[in-house]
Amino acid sequence: MPFSHGAREDHHPGVRSAYEHVARRNPDEPEFQQAVLEVLDSLSPALSRHPEYADERVLERLCEPERQIIFRVPWRDDQGKVHVNRGFRVEFNSALGPYKGGLRFHPSVNLGVIKFLGFEQIFKNALTGMGIGGGKGGSDFDPKGRSATEIERFCQSFMTELHRHLGEYTDIPAGDIGVGTREIGYMFGQYRRLSNRWEAGVITGKGLDWGGSAVRTEATGYGTVMFTERMLERNGRDLSDMRVVVSGSGNVAIYAVDKAQQLGATVVACSDSSGYVVDEKGIDLDLLRQVKEVERERISAYAERRSGAEFVEGGSVWDVPCEVALPSATQNELDTDAAKTLVGNGVVAVAEGANMPTTPEAVKVFREAGVLFAPGKAANAGGVATSVLEMRQNARRTSWSFDHAEAELAQTMAGIHDRCEEAAERHGAKGDYVLGANVAGFEMVADAMLAQGLI
Repeated sequence: MPFSHGAREDHHPGVRSAYEHVARRNPDEPEFQQAVLEVLDSLSPALSRHPEYADERVLERLCEPERQIIFRVPWRDDQGKVHVNRGFRVEFNSALGPYKGGLRFHPSVNLGVIKFLGFEQIFKNALTGMGIGGGKGGSDFDPKGRSATEIERFCQSFMTELHRHLGEYTDIPAGDIGVGTREIGYMFGQYRRLSNRWEAGVITGKGLDWGGSAVRTEATGYGTVMFTERMLERNGRDLSDMRVVVSGSGNVAIYAVDKAQQLGATVVACSDSSGYVVDEKGIDLDLLRQVKEVERERISAYAERRSGAEFVEGGSVWDVPCEVALPSATQNELDTDAAKTLVGNGVVAVAEGANMPTTPEAVKVFREAGVLFAPGKAANAGGVATSVLEMRQNARRTSWSFDHAEAELAQTMAGIHDRCEEAAERHGAKGDYVLGANVAGFEMVADAMLAQGLI
């Protein structure tokens, strides 16, 4: 992957050296290289102001995980057949606190994907200001089509190895794609069995009746919209009455739709892997939930039941004109052509609900066009922020109301926005949330690494 994808061409020599080091040592991990490139491309101003970062090779140290764990996960299906999957946990950086990050169960999972997600998590977690490091994990296990007992057996086998690397002061996983409350429950139960401890803070995303936090389900989607609202307000605009398009129709997308509608916006389109629906009256949230969360049908079923809604097979949801775009499906879903289409149709703000859903070239299109762009490490940090709120409640043996937890989330997202805004302005790039998020997160982690010595 070539070095220069970002807006800056005057890269500090330490930045270029660090990226070449990463590319040479990780040649078959394009997602990881892309994530590193996206961050390093913003850091020249910080290295120019702080030569100690380059002198102490902070970038090279930051791009190398502190620990990478790969293990075998054997399990038996309902017919008695043995399967063997691969498990991963990349404990990337603990300078600010214990590793924190989700577990993803999906056939696409490999070491490079987990490293990309874990690297992003370092900066996302730093931006929350909550004292947590970055990590990520998962398996190439596919839960689709598997029975509850098969998923239980897999989760127990997975946790049998992973548990020895976890602890509320060491590493605290959570859910991600393919890992919801059911899977978290099976893994937490196995952890209890093996550790003989009710250590509630060792994993987050738990059920409300056994240590979970209100708003955790809604947190990523809600947080993305909260960040977008504050970003628009600080730039003299208002989310209410704006046309919004959301990609995806999973957890993040559904709750982004929910919060955007609460704030007065009209969400006119959403999608899944089969295509997208356009509903000019505004997405019917109850019907969308019924189709996707209860019946687990294709998005076309929504259009079949909703008068006036149109289903478009294949194609790009970004062809639908909007003022706010919230890519909330998967990495690299929004490319250069889609970005140009959105700009041509008058988009004013884009906020990433998913992890790295916008290609570097598309980000450049938005930035050059003056579109407000919120990167995922800032805009979708609501999930991990609420995970930490869950840990706080666990530590106090208490629980908060939905309204209290949502207020805490809103305060956290406002703080993340303001850290990004302040860092961008301090480095002469007012309004550049990509640079602001990268620099703000990096400086927090880099300073902690320097303070704690060469470890």
